Amino acid sequence: MLHQHFKTPQGGGAIRSYYLAKALIDHGHEVVVITSHNGKGYNKENFEGIEVHYLPIAYDNRFGFFKRGWAFIRFVFGAARLSGKFRAFDKCYTISVPLTVGIVARWNQFRFGMPYIFEVGDLWPDAPIQMGYVRNSIFQWILLTLEKSIYHHAESVVGLSDSIRSAVEKKSTGKTVHLLPNMADCDFFMPQQKETRLEDKFNVSGKFVIAYIGALGDANGLEYFLACAEVSQKAGLQAHFILCGDGAMREPLMASASQLGLKNLLILPFTNRDGVKEIMNVTDAVFICYKHVPILETGSPNKYFDGLAAGKMIVINFGGWIKNEIEERQCGISVDAEDAEDFVRKINSFISNQRLLYRFQKSARELGVRKYSRKLLSEAFAKLFP
Repeated sequence: MLHQHFKTPQGGGAIRSYYLAKALIDHGHEVVVITSHNGKGYNKENFEGIEVHYLPIAYDNRFGFFKRGWAFIRFVFGAARLSGKFRAFDKCYTISVPLTVGIVARWNQFRFGMPYIFEVGDLWPDAPIQMGYVRNSIFQWILLTLEKSIYHHAESVVGLSDSIRSAVEKKSTGKTVHLLPNMADCDFFMPQQKETRLEDKFNVSGKFVIAYIGALGDANGLEYFLACAEVSQKAGLQAHFILCGDGAMREPLMASASQLGLKNLLILPFTNRDGVKEIMNVTDAVFICYKHVPILETGSPNKYFDGLAAGKMIVINFGGWIKNEIEERQCGISVDAEDAEDFVRKINSFISNQRLLYRFQKSARELGVRKYSRKLLSEAFAKLFP
């Protein structure tokens, strides 16, 4: 398995690739992961039967575009060299982003005859192009050509949403594209009564809590989250906002919150799954936020599935498949990304009506269990490796 950003539950962050590796281990496969870390030197660990090889290649959400690119290139060369040790393996499961990890899979295929399955979590390079990070037309053409080549030579492709699957099918006609969304760990996250000690810890006793837990990057457009907190404070809502995570926008967001005088906002540092579980306990609604960029609507954000598993109402500020799903299943609401007052108008109904909130939360949990449970999707994934 190739994944530059492999995480474990103890470390926190997105752990989909850990779930996938565990699914293969549980079905009797031998799994080796090639990834990177911010530490010094090469490191090898065995984590719950998964042999993980860490290359010393620093990466941080705060990196600029070119520094990120250099980290991606270094990983390509390092992973390609290390892959030679595993040339006898039957298959390579390759996880983007970044797209460049597909170069390593193509090298393994060419050099060792190793077939690969390519997973697409975000449509890259479409995302950086639409966000204005890649403006040079020649560079755009190179990246788009690389993307098409990686899809074309893959044994099959895995898309994390139906929107991604459709986009890949258009770019690589005739290619088999499996739909395998992110997973809801319904055994770890589950509906719970709010604990008094945790309400006291986060100072949210008696409050309706809206939490954003995840990356604090430019793409997340979290200025809107702060705007929702501001208008809620002005409106006198008994609501409290929790912002938890790390990324390039953490310091600017903290500065903005201080400038706005937001007394109803708590900003917490990045935490592992146990820390997320504590925040979820006191949370009524999980907020998922993106900039108003069409390509970002196609993604499969982890925080959505954690929220479903925990039985939390979902609030989003974008369109696409998640908007359609939460409205159809009546487990969440979509608010106008250009008007924070729309958030106040819509959320007030749930603050004042506990029965309505409970109905939406119950529907969220049912959706997580029936459609996205880790057990269900792990079985579907394992079937790709007969």
